[in-house]
Amino acid sequence: MPISLSRRSVALGLAAGAALPCTALRAASTTVLAWRDLMPEGTQALPPALQGLVEHDQSDLAAQQPVSSGVRTDWNGETVQISGFIIPLDYEGTGVTAFMLVPYVGACIHVPPPPANQLIFVTTEDPYEADGLFEAVTVTGMFGTAATSTQLADVGYALSADRVEPYRR
Repeated sequence: MPISLSRRSVALGLAAGAALPCTALRAASTTVLAWRDLMPEGTQALPPALQGLVEHDQSDLAAQQPVSSGVRTDWNGETVQISGFIIPLDYEGTGVTAFMLVPYVGACIHVPPPPANQLIFVTTEDPYEADGLFEAVTVTGMFGTAATSTQLADVGYALSADRVEPYRR
């Protein structure tokens, strides 16, 4: 699937926050985010259009993506950790190297995508061997706002992953 933002572009765009001298120092200052943290104050995490039953047989779900209420820049250039579900976009061998991280199962594939401020475009140098579509993972890495578009949806954030791990409660 064509992606309008390459891994290299994401990495370069987020490099401004990489001024910290070493990974160990960055890891010590990791901010744990929840999906609601990515929404501007006073907005709902799940738009009204997606709060009820959604028809799954519609052909162009991306066209039904709710308008984003904006993104937050509070964590631009910082190392963050967030958990969500994988929608693979690019592979190296059998490992995923680019994916959308989404807040709930079915986002962008079986139901209309959430607004751009609830989607994160993730790239990783080390391919992640996913167990399948919609695997729950925890991702840690350099975070920032990055308006980009894929065939599935418009995306409001990017994360250059240092680590992708299976989700654990």
